[in-house]
Amino acid sequence: MRVQFLAMAIAMATCCAGPAFAQGRVTEGLEGAVPSTPAAYEYESYYATEENNQSNQNANAHANTSQAIANYGNSAAGACDSCGGACDSCGTCDSCDGGCGGLLGLCTNGFSFQDWLLGDDAWLKVGGWAQFGYHNKTTSIGTADSFNKHPGRFNLHQQWLYLSHQADGSSGLDFGFQFDMMYGVDAADTQAFGNTPGNWDFQSGLDHGIYGWAFPQLYGEVAIGDLSVKIGHFYSIIGYEVVQATGNFFYSHSFTFFNTEPFTHTGALGTYTLNDAVTIYGGWTAGWDTGFDQVNSGSNFIGGIGLQLTDAINFTYATTAGNFGNRSGGADGYMQSLVFNVNVTDRLNYVLQSDLLRIRATGEDDVGINQYLIWSLSDRLGVGGRMEWWKDEGVSHYAATGGLNIRPCADIVVRPEVRQNWVPGLGVDQTIFGIDTVMTY
Repeated sequence: MRVQFLAMAIAMATCCAGPAFAQGRVTEGLEGAVPSTPAAYEYESYYATEENNQSNQNANAHANTSQAIANYGNSAAGACDSCGGACDSCGTCDSCDGGCGGLLGLCTNGFSFQDWLLGDDAWLKVGGWAQFGYHNKTTSIGTADSFNKHPGRFNLHQQWLYLSHQADGSSGLDFGFQFDMMYGVDAADTQAFGNTPGNWDFQSGLDHGIYGWAFPQLYGEVAIGDLSVKIGHFYSIIGYEVVQATGNFFYSHSFTFFNTEPFTHTGALGTYTLNDAVTIYGGWTAGWDTGFDQVNSGSNFIGGIGLQLTDAINFTYATTAGNFGNRSGGADGYMQSLVFNVNVTDRLNYVLQSDLLRIRATGEDDVGINQYLIWSLSDRLGVGGRMEWWKDEGVSHYAATGGLNIRPCADIVVRPEVRQNWVPGLGVDQTIFGIDTVMTY
């Protein structure tokens, strides 16, 4: 029997478990609904405590619909409904007597830079995380590039730090900013590689072998009422997965995410909240994955719309069209991403994503369909599956990933996974094991 059948079975096993085992609320404060828009991704919404989530609720890493994967993470943050008591230090319950503590004594008692340096009420918000991981084979296949390309060794993937102040227009005109920096083996794929070499963070002086530095965001923000505008270098609103380790259920990334979507832009992006069910995005950027540079006269529109279709179903359409700069060789292109985010039950989330990229001048024509199923078994354990079909230049790539999220305490998550890649047109059939741990602070 082909090995991929095992990976597919693991990836889809959560579907067969059925709603009967998915009892209890997953995410505090959602009241049974997924978010009405791909609102700014909260850096700590997946792993940190509820209190830190509130203090960093609009520290934008990637405007997207990643709340579905955040559902499991937030179930361990702040309250333990099944125990009938709150856990203020570690965010998880050991037993139904209201007791609180970390597995094997690993809990760091909710340590955060914010509390240690400034306090929750400070104007400036500071935080970050560290991600370490091991994988036995590279995820990349031929021209299908990806993260996790340094196998057989224990890597520091991301040592991340951010500084921010959220612009809040609810009381009138307000200003904010965001600055991110990171160090690790993921830096080379996080830098503004659409730049002219030597500009912004795309320069040899920031790389040290496979390790390096990257500065993924530096922007100012102005907000008034229901309108906010970012100006500077920021993460794209395209897609579902994100660069940040704290924003994804899985250790590895999909081919679609890495090869078909932009990571960052430089320009201006407006967000207008029309009502509770509709949010509109629109702006201009100087191409894909560029810092403060404009390679090949890059100039493109970026925008989209987020719709709350029902209490349980959210739909997001995001697009970028025009000259993508270095990515399109100065030619015009079109890219779109469609994301359906469904709360099947309080503990079971299903996500369907479809991407399309066309650059006629270069003949590039990519399409991808990804499906995610994520089930919160308890405050300490989540199970997930991902199935992907990605077609590039007529060659179909398939990947099935099954994994766990194990939470010894609220600020530490361990993510083992098994991934099966197969590309019939290239004769590729490989099984990859990976495991990482992410600690927020």
